[in-house]
Amino acid sequence: MKNVIRIFAVLAMALVAIFANAQHSVPALAAGPEKTTGSTQIVALDECDPLTFNAALGNDFCKNVALAPLGFATTLPDLFAKAAAGTPDPGWDFEPDALNIREGATLVVGNQGGEPHTFTEVKNFGGGFIDGLNGGEQMVQECAGGFSNLAVAKTRILQGSQTQLTNMPKGVHHFQCCIHPWMRVTVDVK
Repeated sequence: MKNVIRIFAVLAMALVAIFANAQHSVPALAAGPEKTTGSTQIVALDECDPLTFNAALGNDFCKNVALAPLGFATTLPDLFAKAAAGTPDPGWDFEPDALNIREGATLVVGNQGGEPHTFTEVKNFGGGFIDGLNGGEQMVQECAGGFSNLAVAKTRILQGSQTQLTNMPKGVHHFQCCIHPWMRVTVDVK
């Protein structure tokens, strides 16, 4: 039942994104690999529990208001436990996971989750800068230093905000969150 509600929540967020972005001519969630020359959107999602996250990380760190009051949120200890067990929380995700775009297209990355994420380009997927969330993977070089590394700090996307990537060169590009490293997407620029 919890998974069904989570699916409906993701679908509801997708519909909100579609209607919110329709006036800006930005196609919302790509249903799968697609080719476009305009703009394509990737959405960062999470289900942080405001009570446990804010108690540990500071007031207003987690701004999840969608399903947390109904009990459909992950506590901070559960997030770490799932990652350590090698089964990271599927509620933390980039959607879509893979897409194809044409050279010259704009990639719009929006954070519809409750906490900050990064959208960091990496050579190869791996761990992020919070060891307890890496599930045994080694931290990738691009995430080293966390937010004290200006290159990582520039890729941070706060709750409710977005960033745009333009003029990506042809080829395959890998992006991950340096905080929650299982959040990954591959973009193939044709």
